[in-house]
Amino acid sequence: MRWDGDYEEIDFRIAFGFPGAAAIREEFIMNARYAIGFIFIGFGCAGSTPSPSSPPPSEPLASAEAPAPVAPPPSAPAPVQATPATEPAATASVPKLAPPETPEAIKAPSTANLVLKANAKGAQIYVCGKKKEPKAKFEWTLKAPDATLSDEAGKPLGKHYGGPTWEAADGSKVVGAMKAKVDAPDATAIPWLLLEIKSTEGQGVLSHVAWIQRVQTVGGKAPADGCDKAHDGAEARVDYSAAYYFYANP
Repeated sequence: MRWDGDYEEIDFRIAFGFPGAAAIREEFIMNARYAIGFIFIGFGCAGSTPSPSSPPPSEPLASAEAPAPVAPPPSAPAPVQATPATEPAATASVPKLAPPETPEAIKAPSTANLVLKANAKGAQIYVCGKKKEPKAKFEWTLKAPDATLSDEAGKPLGKHYGGPTWEAADGSKVVGAMKAKVDAPDATAIPWLLLEIKSTEGQGVLSHVAWIQRVQTVGGKAPADGCDKAHDGAEARVDYSAAYYFYANP
C-alpha cells in the first residue's frame, strides 16, 4: 500500500477479492483524517497565549509583614521663662499729723485735736507811721499778712489775710487773736504764735477750729529802717513763710 498525499488516491494493493477490503479502506481514511486534524490542533496550541480566563501567576508572598511606620517622638516644649511675681504696689500711706515741737508757752491745750496743717507763703505787709504817743517815733507796724495756704503736696487749701483771717477753699473761715508768742529760733524770722479763735464763719474744714499755732517761720520781719516822716504812710512787703497747725476742741 502507498499514500501519495491524497486520501482518494490511496492505492491499496489488496486484492478486491479480500473479504472486508472496502470497510477497511473507509476506516483507514477516517482515522487518517482524525490524526492529521489532531496534528494541526497540537501545533496551534503550542503557539497560543494563555486563555484570558487563566488565573494570573500569583505574586510571591512577603516573607514578613512590613512594620508600621514609627512616628518621630514629639519635640520637647520650649522652656517657659519664669516671670517674676509682681509685688503688689505699696499703698501710699498718708502720714499721720503730729503736733510740732514747740516751747511750752505756745502749745495747744492737751485736749485739742490736730485737724489740719497748712503751709503759708506770701508776705507780711507793714506800714510806716507814728504812734499816737508823745515823742513817738516813726516805725513800721504790721498791717496784715497776705499769703496762700497749701498742703504738703502743694495743693491749694486757702488763703491768709488781715484780721488775722484764715479762709479755706471750701469757704469756711476763722479769725484769731494772739494768745502767746515766743521768739523764733531764727532771729531774722517773725515770732512763733499761739492764737485762739474768736470768730468762725461758714461750714467746712475750719468750722470747728479753736486754736492755731504759727511755727517754722522764715523771714517776714519788719524792715530795720526806711520809716520816717518823709515815708509816713508808706507800705513795705516782706516775704515770709510759715506752718500753721489748726486744732479743734473735743
